[in-house]
Amino acid sequence: MARFPDQRAGVLYLTEGGQETEIMYKHGHELPEFAMYPLLDNFQAMADLRGMYARVLDAAAAHGFVPMMAGLDYRASPDWGQKLGYSRASLADALLQCIAILREVAAPYAGHIPRIFIGGMVGPRGDAYQLNKTISADEAEEYHSFQLEVLSRARVDYATAMTFNNVPEAVGVARAARRIGVPLHVSFTLNSDHRLKSGPTLKQAIESTDAEAGDARPDFYGINCSHPLEFEPTLEPGAWMERVRMLRPNASAMEKIELCKIGHLEDGDPQDLGARMGDLARRYPHIDIWGGCCGTWDRHLNEIAQNVRIAR
Repeated sequence: MARFPDQRAGVLYLTEGGQETEIMYKHGHELPEFAMYPLLDNFQAMADLRGMYARVLDAAAAHGFVPMMAGLDYRASPDWGQKLGYSRASLADALLQCIAILREVAAPYAGHIPRIFIGGMVGPRGDAYQLNKTISADEAEEYHSFQLEVLSRARVDYATAMTFNNVPEAVGVARAARRIGVPLHVSFTLNSDHRLKSGPTLKQAIESTDAEAGDARPDFYGINCSHPLEFEPTLEPGAWMERVRMLRPNASAMEKIELCKIGHLEDGDPQDLGARMGDLARRYPHIDIWGGCCGTWDRHLNEIAQNVRIAR
């Protein structure tokens, strides 16, 4: 069974930031249902996206990080595709194109960066900021199998389940990934009360997902789409914390629903965000995957990478 590589001394990874907020508010492209793949036929949007991802690769190279590239397929699951008029066949084609574009952008860097990981991004079935009370682990396994099977065909290096807000869906996507053979990590999002929308703390969510998924448990966990002010208070030493390898903060501490409605890029204070990540890198030396979420891109990623590298 393929897995994402274990932590190694001196090896740090850098992901992309918040691709949706960057492409909408900095480059002016509309995203129906917050989906990136409808832009595949937009020449200017694809040029802007290629430039965006090239700047992530530049940041990784400058600071000695291993790039992890994903993010065009966050909404590429059946319910969201149907809302946008995609059949399952056309959605699968779009998914394959998303991965192919990331490989095209990465190709010129092959001689300059020792390894580049290309992945798929699996979003929740419902809205990440609203609670889907009805989904069960079995339903989630069946639902997310479609996207994971296509990602397996595309031979991705990993899949990342992003902005998940409840345990049953995390268990289901983990079971699907293990059955299909795609390395998977799950990233939870926390609210201002330092909990998942469904109620548990991060510790409770990780321990419950591991217990219920059993042998199919995710390779590791992360936190995304939350500002450090939202997630830092929940962090504490313990065996469960060793399962957290990835931090991808929002640029702003503004409430998430408001961020979606604000109509412009809220990029916070990149230097402050970088300093906060550097402090966390000192306190939790096992965390090796760093990146961003809403409001972040190359400015924030450079600050984060610089501070984390100094801390290590």
